[in-house]
Amino acid sequence: MVAETLADPLDPLGPDRRTLLRLATAGSVDDGKSTLIGRLLFDSKQTFIDQMEAIERTSRTRGEDDVNLAYLTDGLRSEREQGITIDVAYRYFSTPRRKFILADTPGHVQYTRNMVTGASTADAALLLVDARRGVLEQTRRHAYLSNLLGIRHFVLCVNKMDLVDWDQSVFEGIAEELTRFAGRMGVTDVRAIPISAKLGDWVVEPSQRMSWYPGPPLLEVLETLEASEPPQHHASRFPVQYVIRPLREAYHDYRGYAGTMASGVLRVGDRVKVMPSGAETIVTGIDAFDQQLAEATPPMAVTVRLADQLDIRRGSMIVAAEHAPIAATAIDAHVCWMSDRSPLRERDRLVVKHTTHTTRALVEEVGARLDVNTLEYDLTASQLSLNEIGRVRLRLMAPLSIDPYDESRETGAFILIDEATSATVGAGMITAGE
Repeated sequence: MVAETLADPLDPLGPDRRTLLRLATAGSVDDGKSTLIGRLLFDSKQTFIDQMEAIERTSRTRGEDDVNLAYLTDGLRSEREQGITIDVAYRYFSTPRRKFILADTPGHVQYTRNMVTGASTADAALLLVDARRGVLEQTRRHAYLSNLLGIRHFVLCVNKMDLVDWDQSVFEGIAEELTRFAGRMGVTDVRAIPISAKLGDWVVEPSQRMSWYPGPPLLEVLETLEASEPPQHHASRFPVQYVIRPLREAYHDYRGYAGTMASGVLRVGDRVKVMPSGAETIVTGIDAFDQQLAEATPPMAVTVRLADQLDIRRGSMIVAAEHAPIAATAIDAHVCWMSDRSPLRERDRLVVKHTTHTTRALVEEVGARLDVNTLEYDLTASQLSLNEIGRVRLRLMAPLSIDPYDESRETGAFILIDEATSATVGAGMITAGE
């Protein structure tokens, strides 16, 4: 793989030769995910004085003896009052060796959908386990979802070792269990580290209280992990968001197609296909806000001009002619069901949103339901309840331009919407289409 560099001026971290690693926390509620991120930020000198003063005041107000570093990421009032993470909090920090984007995701089973959001773009999962409680069902669910979402690096942090008297055997038992579970999913890269996020042991610096641990601290592990291949190394995919036809007389013959590059590189002169029709044409121009470009890469928002006037609308996709996606009217996918109002059943009708395209769909089959504890599928299942994961086949009213998720996160994922309420009720990762 080729590590991603921050050369794009649109990137919030700015142009830099250091590689970027995207991380997402995973694990059950109260395992200490927010506290760990707070500790990482604090010990790596990534916090401002006013931030620390604010969380010190909040800690005192809430009657806590020590400064609660979890407040660096738990920004919602309801999160601080309940002591749990609800929303996904993104934090940026850097070291001399690398830059990071950290997604602090909720561990509570009710907010599994938010965990899916945070992990969907991550290169590695920080999988936390409370040393007192061990590996729980929600730990396994998050581990499985992380794997399903394309994460291939698991960093297992056995947290709260101070509450089990720094017991080496407790750490080794949890590390062995989780490594064995990950191996059954095909994940071979699991780095296990004993830590105390509250006290800082083995997070940024080594600790004499667990001198039996032979490996590097967490931060050093994160600095050396291999980043995923950046999306510009995939086939060109440009979902059209809007057709631009200026009303002013001076631009009467201008026709452009606005959107955000999802993957690949699009250059002036490239031969492309317009999906789902498959019509071919040539890229004649790429316009940004105030300039014309020779090429566009993710995540640039641009307007593309083509040599021919074709039937192109929102939801169309401009793609590399030699590497076109499938124009599918039926898709097979792994679906995580997120609605607590009703289960997903066969013959249900839903709305599928894939990139910029939205279409209605019929649930033709719920083929299997996963048991996250055993990793076995119940082939007799006919529905999915809240937070359950299963294999689903959808029949689409209009074709979608799709790639398998393991080839492209950008065009291999979709969300399911309840047409009556407009609520997001499911997330899917495409395995095949026809």
